[in-house]
Amino acid sequence: MTFLQAYHVTGRADHLRAARDAASALIRGQNVLGGWNHTIQFDRPRAQRVSFDDDQTQGAIRFLMALDQDIDDDTLSQAIDKALALMIEAQLDNGGWPHMYPPGGSYHDYATFNDQGINDCIRVMTDAVRYYDKPAYRESLDKVGRFLMISQLPPPQPGWAQQYDEYLQPAWARDFEPPAVCPAVTVNNLMTLMDLYELTHNSLYLKPIPDALRWLDVVRMPNGLWARFVEIGTGKALYYDRDRLRVDTTADLHIERRTGYGYENDLSGRIDQVKRRFDGIRRKKTEPAAQEPDRSWRQMIPRVRAILDAQDEQGRWITRNDRYKQYTPGVRWNGEYEVT
Repeated sequence: MTFLQAYHVTGRADHLRAARDAASALIRGQNVLGGWNHTIQFDRPRAQRVSFDDDQTQGAIRFLMALDQDIDDDTLSQAIDKALALMIEAQLDNGGWPHMYPPGGSYHDYATFNDQGINDCIRVMTDAVRYYDKPAYRESLDKVGRFLMISQLPPPQPGWAQQYDEYLQPAWARDFEPPAVCPAVTVNNLMTLMDLYELTHNSLYLKPIPDALRWLDVVRMPNGLWARFVEIGTGKALYYDRDRLRVDTTADLHIERRTGYGYENDLSGRIDQVKRRFDGIRRKKTEPAAQEPDRSWRQMIPRVRAILDAQDEQGRWITRNDRYKQYTPGVRWNGEYEVT
């Protein structure tokens, strides 16, 4: 996507060529189901599993669709058709999307908001509607929109869980991911509801927002952070170690869990963003005033400068000492995460 965006800014043919090369690699890695797993191994058979984790399949589809708006290529069009057919096929009866597809008899089959899985699927189908406007894509969005509405938990905890089982109940995922109300997931879903409202102008998508925002204010912890998991019923923060061992604080977790997972997070900036956007919608302003874009650009200057300054001498951004990867001297990382 970066090279395609660069082409849109610069108009340079080499940027478009690089985007096409990236698309060719993705299409080579697309499996028979129409999606992608965590990695593409060009020297071995393609995995017959589709991952909706970490925007893997969704990000690939969105990039291919965006490129399709700039070039005319039959192979690209066929890959997109195959991928969007997968999105329709993999969508659950309740309207959500699973963590992995096809079903394998585990928590991977459940409707999954964790890591914005369903939110990213909605972005795919939103782009599909904007680009191609087929009835099946609109029906898919209507279906997941209903799922967003019915999966909101009832007061006094009107947020969302990370995962839901086939009975629409919050469900266990990994041993340290209990059924719970999740503030971060709730923030993501409020943004997605507003996305759906702006696409469809259906005011029903706005109705869950006020209660959820009030709950987010109430559930903030004394340290100013939000727990990743809030116990259903008690409102207490939940901390689970490996083997589903519940502990009282993050200090009681093993170091691998304490440093390898975000049990507490500062959501204040994101919640403020939700509130500002929601207030704007309620005031029937589709966008900020004419002078607002200039102010927005000025506010971005320090961030852009910091990003540029972080490049090495070859113009790259290098991640070192990634806590999720196991490094072996002289061995190239195989694309698998050590913390699962």
